[in-house]
Amino acid sequence: MFVWNKDCQPTACEPGVTRKILCYSEELMMCEITFEQGAQGYFHSHEHLQITYIAEGSFSFTIGEETQVVKKGDSVYMPSGVRHGVTCLEAGKLVDVFNPMRKDFLK
Repeated sequence: MFVWNKDCQPTACEPGVTRKILCYSEELMMCEITFEQGAQGYFHSHEHLQITYIAEGSFSFTIGEETQVVKKGDSVYMPSGVRHGVTCLEAGKLVDVFNPMRKDFLK
């Protein structure tokens, strides 16, 4: 029921990007993604619905054919199956929520 961030171990993703898995169930998963300035979340798509909250920094997100710059306090929605990627413009953190949970993250 409770997860303490200090107890979550970061996993390396792309260069300059780490992920902590926070709370999750079969239906939902929350992750904290930390980016160094200039780091990229490579383009990909997945079956999961995803909502991202920008906790710190600024990012250029591309979802499908649309690109927008988002900053601390903004949020982004990635529909199932839509190709998306991100470039970090100012070092920061994203909070990703997935439905259903990302079982591939638990490997």
